Amino acid sequence: MSAESLHASATALLTEWAPAEPGERSLREAMLAFLGSAPLGCLRAHAPGHVTASAVVFSHDGREVLLTLHPRVGRWIQLGGHCEEPDATVADAALREAVEESGIPDLVLEPGLYGAQAHPITCSLGQPTRHLDLLFRVTAPPGAVPVRSDESADLRWWAIDALPPDADILLR
Repeated sequence: MSAESLHASATALLTEWAPAEPGERSLREAMLAFLGSAPLGCLRAHAPGHVTASAVVFSHDGREVLLTLHPRVGRWIQLGGHCEEPDATVADAALREAVEESGIPDLVLEPGLYGAQAHPITCSLGQPTRHLDLLFRVTAPPGAVPVRSDESADLRWWAIDALPPDADILLR
């Protein structure tokens, strides 16, 4: 991993992304401005905030989405986390996190950015920070059975039209 390759991939993804909603366009511009002033902004060690990578994992037929009950956040959310040593790009980080947290091999990541979110959080740094989350759409193979990791209080498939009431998930 290099701070430069992660930064370049995050900048390219956001530059190429054309969100339809005004709020998403504003978030896109804010994230690009952040990256313009923070060359190390994709690394967990960047305490004021950092880019994170998430995977919205859909079943092979697109009828269900895999959510984790995040122990720190206390809500059902998509899979994802920090960029780490083996990740050359933010997309690599999202796919790695999806496989690690779901236990499902052979996930397929669609090219391009699926969406973006910003979350105030106290993550592993132990102090308040902000996650600038880049989301990717990922599809699981038919018959995929998730296996909960230590990073999750629970992990399960949810029908798109029957999500838990406290879910914080971007669906398109």
